[in-house]
Amino acid sequence: MTNAEFAILSLISEKDSHGYEIESMIEKRGMREWTEIGFSSIYYILKKLEKRRLIKGKIVRQSGPGRSRVVYSISAAGRKALRSSTLEALSVPQRATSLFQLGLANLPAVAKGDALASLRQLHEGLSEHREHIQARWEAQQPLPFFVDAMFDLALTKITTELDWLDRFINQLEHMHDEN
Repeated sequence: MTNAEFAILSLISEKDSHGYEIESMIEKRGMREWTEIGFSSIYYILKKLEKRRLIKGKIVRQSGPGRSRVVYSISAAGRKALRSSTLEALSVPQRATSLFQLGLANLPAVAKGDALASLRQLHEGLSEHREHIQARWEAQQPLPFFVDAMFDLALTKITTELDWLDRFINQLEHMHDEN
């Protein structure tokens, strides 16, 4: 199951929902910060989950003038898949792959000044991203404990990365040029 499928299945397990409600929950919780779910892919993923019989769609007529919507609910097979995917996600270490690590591996290919400028730019971007996540977290309080934990984890990771980056930039600044 892809991360996007897993995320959408988990939202439907919380509450029977139609596509727009799912988009609203994704946006409200800041899920695009940690998973790749594009607005345009939600309906594609819903159809895919339905085809695999992990969710069931039911046409629900809206009151007043408006169109009907398909409201999705999780199936027994979906609950089983969600449980399995959740336990796997919580127990199996994930291999982190990063373009940044490839950049570090190739640091000797660039001038020290250029490397420092790029690292400072990264630092600025991460700092802005941390402020953005912090503001979104605070604006949505109170949150369920598990959603609160996701924001806390994201901020902890960014803060740790910024601390490491500060140390690395300092180390690089004090290195003698070897070129």
